[in-house]
Amino acid sequence: MNHPADYWHLLDDGRIQCDLCPRYCRLHADQRGACFVRMRQGDGMVLTTYGRSSGFCIDPIEKKPLNHFYPGSSVFSFGTAGCNLACKFCQNWDISKSRDMDRLMDAASPEEIARTAERHGCRSIAFTYNDPVIFAEYAIDAAKAAHARGLATVAVTAGYITELARGDFFAHMDAANVDLKGFTDEFYVRLCGAHLQPVLDTLVWLVHETDVWVEITTLLIPGQNDSDAELTALSSWVARELGAEVPLHFSAFHPDFKLTDTPPTPPATLTRARRIALDHGLKHVYTGNVHDREGGTTRCTGCGEAVIVRDWYEILDYRLDAQGACRKCGTRLAGRFAEFERPFGARRIPVAIHRDP
Repeated sequence: MNHPADYWHLLDDGRIQCDLCPRYCRLHADQRGACFVRMRQGDGMVLTTYGRSSGFCIDPIEKKPLNHFYPGSSVFSFGTAGCNLACKFCQNWDISKSRDMDRLMDAASPEEIARTAERHGCRSIAFTYNDPVIFAEYAIDAAKAAHARGLATVAVTAGYITELARGDFFAHMDAANVDLKGFTDEFYVRLCGAHLQPVLDTLVWLVHETDVWVEITTLLIPGQNDSDAELTALSSWVARELGAEVPLHFSAFHPDFKLTDTPPTPPATLTRARRIALDHGLKHVYTGNVHDREGGTTRCTGCGEAVIVRDWYEILDYRLDAQGACRKCGTRLAGRFAEFERPFGARRIPVAIHRDP
């Protein structure tokens, strides 16, 4: 299953440097990078998880979460193993931190993935569960196959990617939800084993230099990244550097992986974070992982009408036309929209791949 990898070069001392993410892992013979899935083989690099997935599900697009990208539609979701961050609070650690490749992996070619998604009536394919940056070659090939069948593509990512690689990767993505894990470098170093600035650079570049639809998610962890000061700094930066209409999601943490002693996020924390972000000029701020109808509702930026009413991943009311314009005042909502039919709902459906004949 090893597939030739891009984004590396040979160093003068004989090691190979991976240039895909800002870790810049430097590898001796047969050594793997921090992500565990990119490995030196001879005088080159291979991706060890190409064509192998941790499983396939059909989800509501709101679960990614994307609230302004074909709301109510279904998305074909899959990931692999490994991750280039080391988040102590990882909510998918059994996949992202897995070293048991053979137990986890289901084989699937890019064409099989696209064909299966099309047969199930999905509007898009999401590269998710672990960060698709680390399986860039597989994700890009699957995205090409998806586009050939008229399907959109979604990257659910931490945005930890180099300037060298990001152009190639995001050229094949129609939407991205970027996980902005906190707003201090201290938080990133201590809890994620990474740095904040490369993520901010990715966000600015995506919003201002590409046509990718971008939404942001921040998982709020009690006592770690949920202070008024940090939420104010984050919200102000998004409004100033990205724009007031970039949707921002605040989601609730539950104890997991190496942060099992930290309590779950109280709903009141999400409400407080949302209020701070709205007060600092953001137009579309959402709460996640909780039942909060107001926190899930999209309002028209023109007249204030509730144009999409949600409870968790369920759409309860929809008042936009096919172009995403408010049916009351005609103001166009930022995002990607189409004719709205019956919403997919909050279901999560595991599926099997339709194999090549």
